[in-house]
Amino acid sequence: MVQTNMKTTRVKPAVSTLTRLEVLRREQLSPRFVRVTLGGGDIGAFTPMGFDQWFRLFIPTGDPDVLDRMPARLDTKSYLRYLTMSRSTRPVLRNYTVRAFREEGPDGPELDVDLVVHGSAADGTAGPASTWALTCHRGDRVAIIDEGVMFNPSWADEQVLLVADESAVPAAAGILASLPADAVGEAVLEVPTEGDRLPLERPEGVRLTWIVRSDPSERPGAAAFAEASLRPVPDGPVVAWVAGEQSLPTGMRREWVRGGIPKDRILFCGYWKAGHAH
Repeated sequence: MVQTNMKTTRVKPAVSTLTRLEVLRREQLSPRFVRVTLGGGDIGAFTPMGFDQWFRLFIPTGDPDVLDRMPARLDTKSYLRYLTMSRSTRPVLRNYTVRAFREEGPDGPELDVDLVVHGSAADGTAGPASTWALTCHRGDRVAIIDEGVMFNPSWADEQVLLVADESAVPAAAGILASLPADAVGEAVLEVPTEGDRLPLERPEGVRLTWIVRSDPSERPGAAAFAEASLRPVPDGPVVAWVAGEQSLPTGMRREWVRGGIPKDRILFCGYWKAGHAH
């Protein structure tokens, strides 16, 4: 994550520790979205919190026993220790959102992770996380560290504004699914192709607008910003949440402040920055 103020609203899990899991199945949801369902292992120790609950994901690049050497929590000291590991054995580390959690699945509790994939695993143009999402199989081992939620559930009764590019669509989807049935607001979500418009559970009072990029070379988030910045700020209490490529949350925060939303009611997070590896 590049820049965020969500640490001030974050609700941490009661217990956060290294949770070892296995891949149960993989599903291609759309041209760019892949769903990997995790379970088994220590899944009984995981507590779902809804909204934009996120976690650290460790993906082994070789011997999966290396996961036993991962820290129970990731702070500065443990992260630096992780970086001292040889690149040939060090697991890939990424941050992802809990898309859904089910207490009862065919193989017990299940945790869904929706990933945006880029490139091809076959020709080597996909990054390590995309390659894993495109090629993982049942029984492959991973580990996660739960980090809690950024969208404070105590604000769920206010009018909600959500803006995201594809990298933050899973988090926005989790928020939409967790809002009370009588919630009202708007969500503007940008995706690369028409086929990436996914069916999302949401309250009837929250209007959902999908924005499909017309230019593949356009910076992700630019189209969502153009659409969302034209919409007037609603009257009354409102909480505004925006995430994605750094330019999107930076720009939307500026627009919302200009529109009269108090800064402490704006949650923004840059997941990545164009031109930098992520």
